[in-house]
Amino acid sequence: MFNKKTITDIDVKGKRVLVRVDYNVPIKDDKVTDDTRIVAAMPTLDYLVDQGAAVILFSHLGRPKGGPDPKFSLKPIAAHLSGLLGRPVAFAEDCVGPIAEAAARAIKPGEILVLENTRFHPEEEKNDPELAKKMASLADIYVNDAFGSAHRAHASTEGVAHFLPAVAGFLMEKEIKYLGQAIANPKHPFVAILGGAKISDKIGVIRNLLIKADQILIGGGMANTFFKAQGYPVGDSLCEEEALDTARQLLQSGTTHLRLPVDVVIGDRFDAEAEKKIMPMGPVPDGWRILDIGPATVVNFSKTLAGAGTIVWNGPMGVFEFPRFAEGTIGIAKAVADSNAVSIIGGGDSVAAINQAGLAGEITHISTGGGASLEMLEGLDLPGLVALQDK
Repeated sequence: MFNKKTITDIDVKGKRVLVRVDYNVPIKDDKVTDDTRIVAAMPTLDYLVDQGAAVILFSHLGRPKGGPDPKFSLKPIAAHLSGLLGRPVAFAEDCVGPIAEAAARAIKPGEILVLENTRFHPEEEKNDPELAKKMASLADIYVNDAFGSAHRAHASTEGVAHFLPAVAGFLMEKEIKYLGQAIANPKHPFVAILGGAKISDKIGVIRNLLIKADQILIGGGMANTFFKAQGYPVGDSLCEEEALDTARQLLQSGTTHLRLPVDVVIGDRFDAEAEKKIMPMGPVPDGWRILDIGPATVVNFSKTLAGAGTIVWNGPMGVFEFPRFAEGTIGIAKAVADSNAVSIIGGGDSVAAINQAGLAGEITHISTGGGASLEMLEGLDLPGLVALQDK
């Protein structure tokens, strides 16, 4: 259960509130191309502004190497946020030091300031206490609303919480409630769908779900490693040779409820225009590669999803970026949307697939955090959440 204080548990009127958001969003030609994460955190901003707080936002963006890099500036995000809010949003070209301090002093209650990328300081990812202390000095209260970064113990996500009264924002609360509930007390049957490229990224998740879930449906590139572990040649398919022993162990421990595709769609090359064939699962011919789950698998998996009480989905069923190899992922998206289950989708590619299918409105909860949602599904504690004050 969610046992952390939130912004409704403290008085923010007239206070400077430092809010860690997850504005790690795609930008092209100085324009935000997908603002899902920005929009998801808006309820927290609206509440704080309405309550008369001076709001200071900070976030990382991308992976700048060791210092400031204009390519990773949050300036375009401040401009985009201003457009969403229909009001000016101030911007400071640093997240600590004299520039940030002057900007933080200048904003008044009801105003919003965006600070520059936290990762322009290499100490951020080392969770350096000195950097965290400087960040904390800008405000009276710290709010973590960056679920997508809560699995990282960085200065801005964990360190700063030790220097200020620290509480959760609405997005953090919502994410933990849905994902926490799904793991701790799901409505059964609990069905997990796991896709994406690699087993190695999800070993801990699969092990935890083998205990918790009634069925685990496997698709995407990770299914190929399971096929090879069963002794099938997989042609030129993506396959993790170093994970074959792990795959065998998982298959042995999950014999009844770990389910693989019964048919696949293969292509003669990794290309949007590749020739495609549907085949029942068996030896894949040389020169061909598995690029999607087949139609019989979609029917098979859909029947299971129709009777589910809770569905958690992380990772696409195939190379859905290529329209001719997107049918499996789209088919599963429709089955999830059509079910009466509590449906939770985590991970950027699964979310993109749901949006591509136009089904986002049919899903109970779409998570903004790929890595963080995976760590929750694995049963791990999130450092950014642990650091907040208990109720």
